[in-house]
Amino acid sequence: MNVSLDDDLLAPVRYARWLDSPLGQYVLTREQAFFERAVADVFGYYAVQLELPGIDLLATNRMPTRLTAGLSEGCQLACDPAQLPFPAASVDLLILPHTLDFHGDPRSVLREAERVLVPEGRLMLTGFNPWSLWGAARLGKRRRGIPWQAQFLGLPRVKDWMALLGLELESSRVCCYAPPLTHVGWQEKLAFMERAGDRWWPVGGGVYCLEAVKRVRGMRLIAPGWKKARARVRPVAVAVPDRHSPHEQ
Repeated sequence: MNVSLDDDLLAPVRYARWLDSPLGQYVLTREQAFFERAVADVFGYYAVQLELPGIDLLATNRMPTRLTAGLSEGCQLACDPAQLPFPAASVDLLILPHTLDFHGDPRSVLREAERVLVPEGRLMLTGFNPWSLWGAARLGKRRRGIPWQAQFLGLPRVKDWMALLGLELESSRVCCYAPPLTHVGWQEKLAFMERAGDRWWPVGGGVYCLEAVKRVRGMRLIAPGWKKARARVRPVAVAVPDRHSPHEQ
């Protein structure tokens, strides 16, 4: 699916506005729960969120520098997600809330994410699942409007791209099992589908959530200096000859 530059500029903004709708809140609530849990215990110096500047998905993270970057107005750093203004291996945590869905070149965005992440840096992203009730609804709506204009990249394809880039998948889950109905009453009636989804339909959720780690081939982790020092002073048993041994007389 080819997306024009204008779509690249406007789609994230339209998506952010859509999140204020009842259906958007349904998605946002579940994605916020994922990011709040996933980023809480990631340590380092620099954490970056691409797009959605009005929603702080890094709130539970404790890194000293946390910022939003992207094409949306309000981002602290204005840039194309496919051309990030960061040096290679400089970002400890990078999160992409549907960034791949609303960019004309999602593979380049993922490639750029790998470039800026430090070794063992963490990447977290969410995307719309085409193999779900949401994907079926998208076909019926002829891909018009938000969120149906999203690319709905298949999970196997995204995993393949990540594997080729050395981004090792650490965990994945899906959410938003209920059909994308806009009426709040129907959402409440179908809430049981969310509870039963993980058990009865584990791949059929409308949204997937991925956590990955950047692995670098040939990299060897070095033990902290205090461990080496401790190893050097470890006592060693030495056999001492007996001065009264008859062999020495």
